[in-house]
Amino acid sequence: MVDKLTSIFCRVFFVIALLLFFSACLDSVMQFFGWRLTWPYEPAAVLEYSGIIMVLVIGLLLRQIREELKK
Repeated sequence: MVDKLTSIFCRVFFVIALLLFFSACLDSVMQFFGWRLTWPYEPAAVLEYSGIIMVLVIGLLLRQIREELKK
C-alpha cells in the first residue's frame, strides 16, 4: 500500500515539476518579446521550486530502490 502511494506521489510531483519547469522556460522566452505570464513570481523562482520538487521525487525514488534491494 505504501509503495503504491509513494509511486503515485512521485508521478504527481514529477508532473508538477515538469509543468513548473516548462512554464518558467516559456515565461523566460516570452520576456524577450516584452510579454509576461500573469503570476507574481519571477521565472528563476519558479525554476527553483521545480528543482526542489525534483529533489523530493529523487529522494522518494531512491527510497523505493533501497526498499526493493532489501527484499
